[in-house]
This record gives sequence, C-alpha cells and structure tokens, in this order.
Amino acid sequence: MIRINQLKLSPGHTDEEMKNKIKRILKLSEHDSFTYNIVKRSIDARKKPDIYYSYAVDVQVRKEQAVINRSKGNQVSLAVPVNYQFPVCGQRELKHRPVIVGTGPAGLFCGYMLALHGYKPILLERGMDVDSRKKEVDRFWEGGRLNTECNVQFGEGGAGTFSDGKLNTLVKDKDGLNKEVLSIFVKSGAQQSILYEGKPHIGTDILMQVVKNMRQAIIDNGGDVLFNTKVSDILVFDERIQAVITEAAGMETVRIDTDTLVLAIGHSARDTFDMLYRRKVPMEAKSFAVGVRVEHLQKMIDFSQYAVEEHEHLPPASYKLTAKTEEGRSVYSFCMCPGGYVVNASSEEGRLAVNGMSYSNRDGRNANSAIIVSVTPEDYESRHPLAGIAFQRMLEERAYVVGQGKVPVEYYANFKAYTKKTGNPPKIENAYSPEIKGQWQFADVHAIMPEALNKALVEGIEKFDRIIPGYAADHVLLSGIESRTSSPVRIHRDINGQSEIRGIYPCGEGAGYAGGIMSAAMDGIKIAEFIAKEYKPFEKEN
Repeated sequence: MIRINQLKLSPGHTDEEMKNKIKRILKLSEHDSFTYNIVKRSIDARKKPDIYYSYAVDVQVRKEQAVINRSKGNQVSLAVPVNYQFPVCGQRELKHRPVIVGTGPAGLFCGYMLALHGYKPILLERGMDVDSRKKEVDRFWEGGRLNTECNVQFGEGGAGTFSDGKLNTLVKDKDGLNKEVLSIFVKSGAQQSILYEGKPHIGTDILMQVVKNMRQAIIDNGGDVLFNTKVSDILVFDERIQAVITEAAGMETVRIDTDTLVLAIGHSARDTFDMLYRRKVPMEAKSFAVGVRVEHLQKMIDFSQYAVEEHEHLPPASYKLTAKTEEGRSVYSFCMCPGGYVVNASSEEGRLAVNGMSYSNRDGRNANSAIIVSVTPEDYESRHPLAGIAFQRMLEERAYVVGQGKVPVEYYANFKAYTKKTGNPPKIENAYSPEIKGQWQFADVHAIMPEALNKALVEGIEKFDRIIPGYAADHVLLSGIESRTSSPVRIHRDINGQSEIRGIYPCGEGAGYAGGIMSAAMDGIKIAEFIAKEYKPFEKEN
C-alpha cells in the first residue's frame, strides 16, 4: 500500500479529478490500474480565499516499490496500516457477570467489546432509553419540569448525545484504537466520512440511532441493558467489590452480585460520587474549566475562516482559540458547534447549566462555543475530594437565580462594562436573537461567576477578536453557565485500571480519564481489555 500525503484538490472536485491527481503524483500511465482509499481529509485555508482539501490517500497498485522509487520528495511513502486487536483472554473464572454503570460512550463501548467477546455484561442506566429520553428532554425544553434522573446529562448515550457529536481527540493512537472506535460508529449507522475527516462529527440526530444500534448489538451478544436503574450503593468485603444495590422507579431495591464493576458514571453523577466517597473509594478533586456559551452568526465565522460568508462546497466553519491571561489563567474555546444551538443542560433542581449541540447538517443560523477559564482546587477554597462539585453547584445556583429558572443571556457589551466597571454599556446595534433549546431570557450573566473569572473571560475574548474580527462585538451573545466541561473529580486507578478496592474499574470522563466522546469511548475499550486480560469469557450457550 502506498500513502500519498498533502494531495490537494479544490472543494467540489470530482472522483475523476482525484484519480488524475493520483496518476500525476505516482507517475502512472493510462494503463496502470489502481484503487484508492481516503485516509484523512482536512481543509487548507492558509491562503484564503484560495482554499483546498488536503488529503492523505492510500493507493493499491502493482509494483509498489518501483512506483515509490520513481516518485520524488516526501509526499509518497509505503503505508503501514495499524489494525486494532482485542487482547487474548485470561484464564481466571468469573463468578458473576461484569456490571457497567452508565451508558455514555465509555460504558457503551466497554459493554460492546465485552459482549462481543463473550462476557455477557450488564449495563445499568439511571435514565431512559434514547427515544424516551429525547421526548423527556424536549418536554423540559418546552417548559416542563426537569426530570432529575433523565435529562441532557443522564440517559442512554450520556451527555454527548445532546452535543455536536465531535469525534476528534488528542489521544495518541499507536494501537489503532481511534480507528476501531470510528469503525464501530460507522458499523452502527454513522456516516462513512467520519473515518477520514480531519474534524469528524456525527450530530445529535444520527448519534441517537447509533446508540440504539450499539445497544442492540450488546443484547444480541448476550448482554443486558437496564434503564431507569440507578446504583444507590455498593457492597465491599475485604477490599473487594461484592455487589451493587440498584433502585428502579416504583420498585424495591435489587442486589446484583459482581466481581467486576465498571464505573462509567459520567461527569454529572454527583450523588453517585458522594456515595462512592462515603464507601471510601479513593478519589481526589481535579482541575477543570467554567465559562459561558458565546454565539455569533455562522456567516461571520465562515467569512473569518473562508473569506466568504457561505461556501458552496465547504461545511460551516469551526474555530479553536486559546489565550493566556496576565494572571496566568488559560482561556479557550471548547466544544465549538457550527450552525448549532445552546441547550439547557441542567440535571438538578434549582441549578442551571448550559451546553452546545448541533445536528448532523449544522444548518442553524448561529455558531456557538463554550469560552471557558481554567479553575483549580485553589479556586474551590477546599481540599475535599468533592470540592469541585460544590464549586460547580454554587455557580449553577447563581445562574438559576439570575435567569429565574431560564437560561440567562447577556450581550457582550453589558458583560464587559460590568466586568471592567466602565459604567453604562453602549446601545446595542445589529442585534440578533440567540438559538437556544429551552426557555431563556436576558439577564445579568456577569453576576454568576467570581470577578476574577469574568475578568479572565473578557481578556481572552478581546484577544480572540484580533484573530476573528467581530468576535468581541457589542451584540455578541453570552449564555451561562458552562460548568460541565469535564469531571471535577478523579477516581484513582492503577496501571491495570483498578481502584484500590479490587474489581472496581473507574472509567471514562466522569472518573477523570477522558475529555469527550472519542477519548471516553477509547477508555471504555481499554477497561474492557483489562477485564479480558484477567478473566476468561463465559461459555457460549448452545
């Protein structure tokens, strides 16, 4: 297999143009037959408005080495594909089926791999199946009461189900794990293009079907998925997990015995963190970030990236921005949603949090992104392992009060004026309305966070304006509070993935080992590997 890097073509090119470019680069004759596969595609806009797609392409052709030898430069090389391999299973007997708490990406992929290899896992989800969950979330967004057990944070698919469905990660992939996750997504119904896009995303609409298909695969391979089933306690004897106690709506508590418990609980399972702390599961507070959702017109972002407000052959543009304040805090964009919506992502009564989401076609009028500031245990004013959760709750309570239960929105001019104490803000011109899933109202977003964090946000946004002109315009919309960027807790685990309480496997974003759909899914597979290396699967039933 031959790899061609930096193969550039104009957006909207044809398959014939791709083949002709391959022939020219490899110096193939008209009689040389070949096939090709796109490995990666990214947008090269460094010389806009002249914009290109830049490809990495694998080509199959006869006499590969001879073709490589006559191709000059570093653009052509021999491709060495990396194929993922699940480990050889161990020989220790499992007394009970593995139990996985949570069906977000970490729990879902862990369960998928264990089921596929004969371990018959039991997945426990406090929320509803994804179809029922969507109805419950839509009802809440339309003004209904919050369901604290099934919402944007809890339910099949995890918090990522109501997001942009981004699938990029900074995790190194020497074992082909990233590609394996993407392949499973495609096998489960995601679009083929995620296998090669430089910034792949699924979109919340397609992700819901993918989640259902993965659940069915788990069941078809001997696993079980139980919804409306909350883990209220764990039973430990001699520093080893013995069982979990579950509560189902309208039913008595049920004990499920297990010798392998995967905690893929997500970053918002605060009551579960509290229970685990009381049961002396070792954990610590960790740094995370908080901030606001910032909305701009998508056509403004497109112009900044493409030099045109709409490009016929390119997707809605995204961006990634970072800055360092004078006081040393990091301010950066997070979970940027082209053509997306701000959503009410609350999960507790009397507390309000926001997030961003996009559908697969990203055709909303506004772009939104979290602009967040790093916070550390020093900001929590406590060394308690759950101090970060208390800090989140304090901010979310303020957001709820400020917005009177609705998502609070403020023009950037007002936010900056109060933060810099410059008096009355200017009259807002060229205003546009926010794109929000859930009820909202204009309110004092600047009153939610401590002054030091507001100051850092303003400093960062002003710097971003130098990169994207108009980013700090008076009429830009800010919504608060973005407080669920990642887990404020890390549950300790060793090099084999286990807690000091043996048989407990902390996993994914909630446990502090991931930061997004892809890294959580990859961590879920890694925990499945740890279990498989130690235990042998159950024998298949006739």
